Amino acid sequence: MEAEANSGSPEDSWAFIQKPGEGCRTVPLAGHVGFDSLPDQLVNKSVSQGFCFNILCVGETGLGKSTLMDTLFNTKFEGEPATHTQPGVQLRSNTYDLQEGNVGLKLTIVSTVGFGDQINKEDSYKPIVEFIDAQFEAYLQEELKILRVLHNYHDSRIHACLYFIAPTGHSLKSLDLVTMKKLDSKVNIIPIIAKSDAISKSELTKFKIKITSELVSNGVQIYQFPTDDESVAEINGTMNAHLPFAVIGSTEELKIGNKMMKARQYPWGTVQVENEAHCDFVKLREMLIRINMEDLREQTHSRHYELYRRCKLEEMGFKDTDPDSKPFSLQETYEAKRNEFLGELQKKEEEMRQMFVQRVKEKEAELKEAEKELHEKFDRLKKLHQDEKKKLEDKKKLLDDEVNAFKQRKTAAELLQSQGSQAGGAQTLKRDKEKKN
Repeated sequence: MEAEANSGSPEDSWAFIQKPGEGCRTVPLAGHVGFDSLPDQLVNKSVSQGFCFNILCVGETGLGKSTLMDTLFNTKFEGEPATHTQPGVQLRSNTYDLQEGNVGLKLTIVSTVGFGDQINKEDSYKPIVEFIDAQFEAYLQEELKILRVLHNYHDSRIHACLYFIAPTGHSLKSLDLVTMKKLDSKVNIIPIIAKSDAISKSELTKFKIKITSELVSNGVQIYQFPTDDESVAEINGTMNAHLPFAVIGSTEELKIGNKMMKARQYPWGTVQVENEAHCDFVKLREMLIRINMEDLREQTHSRHYELYRRCKLEEMGFKDTDPDSKPFSLQETYEAKRNEFLGELQKKEEEMRQMFVQRVKEKEAELKEAEKELHEKFDRLKKLHQDEKKKLEDKKKLLDDEVNAFKQRKTAAELLQSQGSQAGGAQTLKRDKEKKN
């Protein structure tokens, strides 16, 4: 068989390598080989590694999101009750390790705190979209690492989004339509009518029809349970017609007949959570957990994550084919992006250099202008100083002339006085002599 399978020319072998699947032949086995145990090996390996499942609960505060989660997984998850006073939408994530039989499940529940409580609800969906994209980005970064540990990596991508619709009985709110439209390409949306015991059965039937009609007319793509597997095609096809599910949550157990059952007690009667005549809780649990949990995980990876990954890689310049429809080389793409980056870096460097030179020139011009102004000011002050100095010198000279003239007049006066005194003395002597004679 080995010789028969490998027979053929080198060209045929090369063609087979280049195009796997083409020309592949089916050959019979002469006896038992053992690879029929591969499914068992896969099951054992999966059970030993455990599973993870991440649920996003979107809905207004007070619709019973936490209570429904407790009811779905038959336990009590710890959590603080949300208030209506949140300034914005916040996402609260909690991870729990659950064990059922020999199967371990790492369950992450993400709830939207404050959703729909703001007066302006225009951007209420943005934190949810950003959170989902952040989980995709974290997984993509792990994939792109040289040393990857995906087998031990905690996958935080959202596998299912339970969208809680208020039981108004009329129509979907604009906030619900906008949010689901923004999310339908990023996550598997399963719409559910919360607290469905608040409206009558006839109103509930009309409400379901109205919701389905509005989702279709607005192009909102909700998750459809797969019908390609013959083992679940019939039940999934039937359950697709029951969407959205009308559910009730309760962790309180009441004795009904001879059994303890989860129910809600009202003055007019009792609503049984697991009674399909009262609500669709059992349908939701069957579809979400017992039948389609693995499909939800697979759809998240193969559809929503692949779309995000493709868009991100295309933004980075990676493509499968070049303009000539030839296979695109990763090395060539890397070199092209590297050269483009270096070119942009060099261009920015040149722009910064020119900007620096321009600013230096502008600064030099400013400094020269300031220096010129200082010189002009100095010259003005110097001239002013010289003028003042000349005025002072002129005043000093004038004062000196006046002083000299005063001294001259004083000297002349003293001389005249002295001469007058001498003349007076001579006359006195003359008179005295005449008297004696």
